Amino acid sequence: MTTASMAGYGCEADNLAVQYESITFEQVHAPVLHLLPDAPGHALDIGAGTGRDAAALAAQGHRVVAVEPTAELRAHGARIHAGQPITWLDDGLPDLPVLAGRAERFDLILLTAVWMHLDAAERQRAMARLADLAAPGARIVITLRHGPVPEGRRMFDVSLQETVALAARHGLSSLFETRRPDMFGRPGVTWSVLVLTPLA
Repeated sequence: MTTASMAGYGCEADNLAVQYESITFEQVHAPVLHLLPDAPGHALDIGAGTGRDAAALAAQGHRVVAVEPTAELRAHGARIHAGQPITWLDDGLPDLPVLAGRAERFDLILLTAVWMHLDAAERQRAMARLADLAAPGARIVITLRHGPVPEGRRMFDVSLQETVALAARHGLSSLFETRRPDMFGRPGVTWSVLVLTPLA
């Protein structure tokens, strides 16, 4: 993400590492586990944080690229999940310039608690990049936070409907949509969960 998007994460990295790792991949993604690829493939975790999800995917046999622009979080991830074969990249939305140079396409793309950090213009560019990165039949899993914005963070009120419409303009269709409560019980916070796939 942009520098503005990630404001506040570096100085809170130690606490965030504990929070992120306190819940499992299966808990976070329970609503969509049935839609994820059955066979190991090429997976991309954008805004990977401490690598909780990237490590879980690597353990399942996926070849995993973890993109995280906050150096402090990448350092925690590399330490906590040192035993997993994860390729860590210092890169971010909306353009993912480092990843663009690698000319890879992915069967699974995760954007967990990432999309709402982008403004409208950035979301346009980012969705185009996701469409380019998605292999045929890929699953793109996006979670959107709704509710109060923590102090020092840059977030936008992004609806599920807006995201689905934007995806459609870039050749991506919605496979699944749902809402869920906040797993940490933060007052007023809820989440939307969306799974996209390239149009055949």
